[in-house]
Amino acid sequence: MINLEVKTKLSHDELHSRLKSFFGKGGLGLETTDDAQDCLSFEGGGGFVKATICQEDGKIRLELQTQEWEIQVKKFASSLP
Repeated sequence: MINLEVKTKLSHDELHSRLKSFFGKGGLGLETTDDAQDCLSFEGGGGFVKATICQEDGKIRLELQTQEWEIQVKKFASSLP
């Protein structure tokens, strides 16, 4: 299990959309178990991904927690501007 934190220049809505596209249907195919404004959770393959979006000093901070999807979470985080 890993916890990862990244900051991005993306808007809240764009980041939310990218998370759903990457981890959900059309992406890795994980089941969306929570889809709130600031929190998304996905499950599948014996693991999970939890994403928390926080507004901080005019930027967006994304907190990611995962089990069994560490490589994919790192790939997603490294793709953010």
